[in-house]
Amino acid sequence: MRIISGEYKSRRLKSPPDDATRPIPDRVKESLYNLLRGHVEGVNVFDGFAGTGSIGLEALSRGAEFCTFVERDKAAAALLRENIETLGAGDRSDVVTGDALGPSALSRARRPLHLAFLDPPYPLWESEQGRDRIMRQGAALAAILDEGGFLVIRTPWPASTGPIEEQTEIDLRHEGLLGPETHEYGTTALHFYAPRR
Repeated sequence: MRIISGEYKSRRLKSPPDDATRPIPDRVKESLYNLLRGHVEGVNVFDGFAGTGSIGLEALSRGAEFCTFVERDKAAAALLRENIETLGAGDRSDVVTGDALGPSALSRARRPLHLAFLDPPYPLWESEQGRDRIMRQGAALAAILDEGGFLVIRTPWPASTGPIEEQTEIDLRHEGLLGPETHEYGTTALHFYAPRR
């Protein structure tokens, strides 16, 4: 894993040897930030299910003011802290070791919040309860976004559940969200939302 552009361009990031955190591929991350051009510099960012920080650290490299990282796995969170320290980004970062879908994660998001990312483990999408928790937290994050802010959720693609012969498409809409605008990249997709005011 590496930083693609900005202040920390080409710097390598530590990641678990088993790649258990399923980091976002570089080409998808580059496309994400191309789509967000003009929305990163000087803003506050929330990186939920941060892993070792690839998405949020890219935002800081590209000029974001501050990033709140939330990661439940203690080993991944420790590597995330190392990555932040290596880049010298400690004064622009807050690492929360906990549930990205919990209320304490939301309370730590720095306001005014402009960008929020949720990159939950793919197995969470397989149960209705998991999907509901993701979309509810997405709507809660969107509710505290400033004017023109975005929520981005990464999912497997196609976004469906069940055995192949009887798969059903996952409904990625929510009453608290406008969208999604979906961008597909092979077996993964990014879904962009705006808050419903």
